[in-house]
Amino acid sequence: MFWRRRAVRILADLGIPTAIFYGLRALGFGIYLTLVLTAVLPVAVAVVRLLRDGKVEGLPLYLMSVMLISTAVSLLDGSPRFLLARGAWLTGITGLWFIASVRAARPPAFRYTRPVLEHRTRLVVIPGDWDELWDRLPGFRRVWRIGSVLWGLALLGDSAARVVMAYTLPPNLVPALGTALYGVTGLVLIVTTNAYFLASGLYDGRSRLYAPLAARWETVG
Repeated sequence: MFWRRRAVRILADLGIPTAIFYGLRALGFGIYLTLVLTAVLPVAVAVVRLLRDGKVEGLPLYLMSVMLISTAVSLLDGSPRFLLARGAWLTGITGLWFIASVRAARPPAFRYTRPVLEHRTRLVVIPGDWDELWDRLPGFRRVWRIGSVLWGLALLGDSAARVVMAYTLPPNLVPALGTALYGVTGLVLIVTTNAYFLASGLYDGRSRLYAPLAARWETVG
């Protein structure tokens, strides 16, 4: 239920600004004013949510900060094309952050996919909890660091595609394609990372990834 609500919220966050863009254009608003209004809307919504929830979490605060910075820079530039490329800031900076954080105490791929995958791995009898696996298994740590790099590279690719679209395609076409690109990037990330996780043995408690734990248990027994 939680992830269904989260998916609906993400779809609304992506779809509503795009719908507003085309609605304003249909009403005769100029391209620059329309882009300004649709750029400010997500930031305003993020601020309201942050104030309403009354708590500051790492990822929402980070995303809101990037949105604020990218919107401010876009408005200062005054170019419709630069405003159209605003989404590239979000995915590009996030991609760099994923790659730069691979040596953190817990890399981003570990922290932000744990709520889903920890439950999933119980179904395939992964031994121990994630904190124990992280502390004891170098291979487990390597999986999540490589996973963070994969996410980072995909997001950088997304950012590059958004810049190309913003500066080469008709402006009225870019918002719809930019929204669709989020879905494409998400699908690529899901397929790529899960293929890697399967190949690494993450989903198989009997794989070589967990052999050091099995050996320790045999010694204790």
